[in-house]
Amino acid sequence: MPQRLRLISHKLCPYVQRAAIVAAEKRIGFERVDIDLAAKPDWFLAISPTGKVPVLEVTEDGENAPSADGAGFRHGAVTVLFESAVIAEYLDEITGGSLLPADPLQRARTRAWIEYASATLADVGKLYSAADAAAFEAARSALDARLGTLESEVAGPFFAGADFGLADAAFAPVFRYLDVFERELEFALIERGPKVAAWSAELMARPSVIGAVPLDYADRLLNFVTGKSGHLARLMRDKLLIAA
Repeated sequence: MPQRLRLISHKLCPYVQRAAIVAAEKRIGFERVDIDLAAKPDWFLAISPTGKVPVLEVTEDGENAPSADGAGFRHGAVTVLFESAVIAEYLDEITGGSLLPADPLQRARTRAWIEYASATLADVGKLYSAADAAAFEAARSALDARLGTLESEVAGPFFAGADFGLADAAFAPVFRYLDVFERELEFALIERGPKVAAWSAELMARPSVIGAVPLDYADRLLNFVTGKSGHLARLMRDKLLIAA
C-alpha cells in the first residue's frame, strides 16, 4: 500500500541521523520536521509515547485523517513509530535489498552491535556533559574501551564487510560527534585502532551519512557543547583563548 513518511526530528539528535541515513541508503523519500526539544509542541507530545525523537509518521493512502500538528488533514490513516532501531528496520523492510545479513545468527549479531552503538552514544553524552576532569576522563576511558572492543569486530571496509548495513548507520553518529570534537580541539580524544579508523573514515565520506545532518551541524553542536559548564566546554574555550 502506498505510504507517505514524516520524520519528526531535532537537528542535533544522533538517533534521528540513523533513520535519515537508512532512508537515504534505501532511496526512500520523506518529509523531515525539526522541533525544539526544549519546548516540545503539544502535537508532538500527543503522538510520542516517550517524548523523544525520532518519531516516524506513516500515512497509508485511504480516508482523510487529521494531521497531528493541527495543520489540516492528511489523506490516509496515520501510524506512529518510535525508537530509532525500530524505525531503521521498518525502512529497511519496506524496500528491497536488506541492510541486515541474510543469516539469522548474523542478523542477531548485528542487532546486538546496534545496541552497543546506542550505549556508545550514551558514553559520548557523558563525555560532553562531564562536569569536571575526573568525570570527563572516566567517560573518555569508557569510550576508548568501547572502540578498542570494536577493533576486533569490524570486518572492513564496513562493519560486516563489503556492504553498508544497519550497524554502520547506528555507529556513524558516534564518529561524527568525535570528529567534530577532535577537529575543534586539534587533538585526538579517543584512540582509534587502524580498522576502526579506516571504518570511521569510510562512514564519514558516505553521502547518506553526510546528508543526514544540516550543513551547519558542526557549528550547532559546538555552540551546544560550549554553552554547557562541563569540562569539554572548558577545553574548547581554553583552546580558543590560546589561538587568540
